[in-house]
Amino acid sequence: MNTSTHQNIHVGVDTGKSQLDIFIRPLDIFFTVNNNEKGIKEAIKTIKQHVSQRVVVEATGRLEMPFIIACSEAKLPFVIANPIHIKRFAGAIGQ
Repeated sequence: MNTSTHQNIHVGVDTGKSQLDIFIRPLDIFFTVNNNEKGIKEAIKTIKQHVSQRVVVEATGRLEMPFIIACSEAKLPFVIANPIHIKRFAGAIGQ
């Protein structure tokens, strides 16, 4: 396990029908896995290597649910974010 507990590590997950795009900040780790049981297990294993404060998952019409269930079972702290709020925030900060 990574011992970088001094940093505020956050994980962002963009949920798609066939894949999950995952970014671990501020470590600048980006990876993509298939949005299926095997890919989700791989993602959880990688995320658990770091002491993250939260996993932020984009709500996308229930496509995120298998990943959310896996986060819950792995006792990872997660938040389901409304994509409208994400888009508005990005616009507000000029992104």
